[in-house]
Amino acid sequence: MNDYIFFMHDDVPRENRHQDHQWNDYFAKLRVAGAFEGGSAIGDGICVSKSSPTPAVTRHISGYIRVRAEDLNAARELVIGNPVYEAGGTVEIRELPRTG
Repeated sequence: MNDYIFFMHDDVPRENRHQDHQWNDYFAKLRVAGAFEGGSAIGDGICVSKSSPTPAVTRHISGYIRVRAEDLNAARELVIGNPVYEAGGTVEIRELPRTG
C-alpha cells in the first residue's frame, strides 16, 4: 500500500457548493474501504524561507485528505464521491514518498 494526499482546489462553482452531509458520507466511504488516514480544511498562513524571497501562500488549495491505496489508479478511484470532485472542482492527487 502507498500513501497519497488529495489536495482539494477551491474551484467549485458557487451554485455547486457542497453540504456537510456530503463530506460525512464521503469520509464514511473512505473509512469502510480502510483508506482514510486523516485530513482537514486549510486555513490562512504564510510562506517562510531563510535564504530567498518568499512567494505568496497558494490560495487555490482549500483542504487535504490523506489516504492509503494500492497504486495511483486505486487512489484515483477513491476520489469518486469526493464533494469537490463531484461538484466539478479539482482534486490533485500526489503520492507521498516512503521514507526510512
